Amino acid sequence: MSKKTALLLIDVQNIMFSYEGGSLWNEQQVLKNIIYLRENAHKSNIPIIYIQHTDSSSDSMLSEGKVTWEIHRDVRPLPTDAVIQKSSWDAFYQTTLHKKLQELEIGKLVIAGMQTEFCLDTTCRRAYSLGYKENILVKDAHSTFDTAVLSASKIVEHHNNMLGGRFVTLKQVNEIIF
Repeated sequence: MSKKTALLLIDVQNIMFSYEGGSLWNEQQVLKNIIYLRENAHKSNIPIIYIQHTDSSSDSMLSEGKVTWEIHRDVRPLPTDAVIQKSSWDAFYQTTLHKKLQELEIGKLVIAGMQTEFCLDTTCRRAYSLGYKENILVKDAHSTFDTAVLSASKIVEHHNNMLGGRFVTLKQVNEIIF
């Protein structure tokens, strides 16, 4: 598989920053880190692929066209960036992501976004099982919400520990060089 790299930004949508059930853990720093990754990828001509969760139910906050469904204004895609809509936690499931990565000859993903224990985790594992073996999870550029069982910081820490060294290499945002 090719060694070309792409930045994969998962579900950095308005709903994540306006959730009625609470705030994302480390929300402002995570957003700042994602902005940094996006800017550096653009400067280095690294392809950026946005994954946008889309629900077909018209009453969902993630229905296409709703403000909550839109990608956050601070990281909106440029016309040269790809946007792939998904309807499950797995960004590869019933989407064109794998085909797009093959077209671009991508073999390595730098991954950031939301939510740690759902779409981010599932996509990291699936990428690995599809043959993307040199992926980087930016450990300070993904987040989630507190649950009744665990704090968001513990969820992030746990997933970094579980995914790192198995499905991805962990790096801090300041270690990412495109």
